[in-house]
Amino acid sequence: MATAEETDAPAAYEELLDQYERLTYVGGASGVLSWDQQVMMPEGGAPARSKQLSALSAIHHELLTDDDVGEWLDELDDADLTAEQDAVVREIRRQYERADAVPVELVEEISETSSEALQVWEDAKAEDDFSAFAPYLEDLVELKREYAEHIDPDADPYEVLFADYEPYLDLDTAERVLTRLRDELVPLIDELNDADADLAQPFDGTYSEDAQEALSRDVLEKVGYDFERGRLDTSSHPFTSGNQFDTRITTRFDESDPLGALMSTVHEYGHAQYNLGVPQAEYGTPLGESRDLTVHESQSRLWENHIGRSRAFYDLVLDDLKDHFDGLDDATVEDVYEAANQIYPENRIRVEADELTYHMHIILRFEIERDLISGDLDVADVPDVWNEKMEEYLGVTPDTDAEGCLQDIHWSHGNFGYFPTYSLGSVLAAQLYASADEDIDDLDAKVAAGEFDDLHDWLGENVHRHGKRYTTPELVEEATGEPYTADYFLDYAESKFRDLYDL
Repeated sequence: MATAEETDAPAAYEELLDQYERLTYVGGASGVLSWDQQVMMPEGGAPARSKQLSALSAIHHELLTDDDVGEWLDELDDADLTAEQDAVVREIRRQYERADAVPVELVEEISETSSEALQVWEDAKAEDDFSAFAPYLEDLVELKREYAEHIDPDADPYEVLFADYEPYLDLDTAERVLTRLRDELVPLIDELNDADADLAQPFDGTYSEDAQEALSRDVLEKVGYDFERGRLDTSSHPFTSGNQFDTRITTRFDESDPLGALMSTVHEYGHAQYNLGVPQAEYGTPLGESRDLTVHESQSRLWENHIGRSRAFYDLVLDDLKDHFDGLDDATVEDVYEAANQIYPENRIRVEADELTYHMHIILRFEIERDLISGDLDVADVPDVWNEKMEEYLGVTPDTDAEGCLQDIHWSHGNFGYFPTYSLGSVLAAQLYASADEDIDDLDAKVAAGEFDDLHDWLGENVHRHGKRYTTPELVEEATGEPYTADYFLDYAESKFRDLYDL
């Protein structure tokens, strides 16, 4: 199916594209098995699934690091290629060089260990037993250190791991952004927390999972999720998985927090809409893949925060909320808007965090995993350090490890370096939304009316259709006309929350 302008391309380019197409399909099969493991697989299936995923991971690695791939890339060094073909070669070369440095045995071991660790983490979280998960976390930390050393023995290993998720914004940029968020948001959070604001709390009952799921499905229909190319399920940790033909999302439900599930659903919809929006004709090439995680998170955070937490959105869905949940007959748009945007520094759970304190959760995780990878922190000390940082940054200590260091799925996958992209994506979401708002007439009114075509078209034109043609900084400039900056997010946060809290 892959195209990437094969016509009149050098023979080496066409051979390279054929190989990449095959490894894309293997990776997609692995993704479906991973989705099944987290959503539908019976608990007893874990031992076989870890072997299956390990075998597919090895096949993917072997296809990518085949000697022929290196030879084709060498042949294309000085070839006369189009801009799109250059981008394809750039992306495949980067993947090849990193993968070729890592022994296939290590790739298999990481895959098998992380697959086993996932089930152990699920059980450890349910039983509030960090000691059960700790040996697997130790193994994964050591394996990922080894992985990083193979790729670049002279580099900071955490920097190497971070580049797996965001290769084109360097770690220094990430640290500068996180530091700026901490320095500017903490005083704002303190001021808001001390404000004498009496914000509405219309959700004071319990709301069944069935009612919440029905609401989530109705809202997904309103924002434009294509159920013919996707599905909604539940999992212990919400996630999105798939490609432009089949992208599935999951959410989770808390009967005391109906807005939490709704925001998780809208967040994952943003991820799905990006996957479904990359060019179908380019499936099997880098031009048919989403850009890396900063851009991906910008899409989910744009939909969750700039749409899903807006007054206009609650103008759209207020009747749906009243239809599905009892006790909201007298609730107004402003009531629900206030409920969706209150800050809760005492909240211990990242995926339930408000829009501002969320970034303290990210900074905490970033600091812990960086120290784990550097060897400055022992796995056994993670619960205590986690609790100390929660107290320092948010003024609260988790009652259990299940609501503390065991709450996230990422470390069970060995995904060290992933967390910073959540905040980097939130920053980019604000920059993209500001540009979209400038280009689209009466965007708020369109949201309130459920008219999302213009926003879909803007994101499709400026982000989705490019796949990996541009690096992250290039894509940001193409979409917004400016370099990547935290200015828009911080201005948005100051304006929105000072207005909300009447400061």
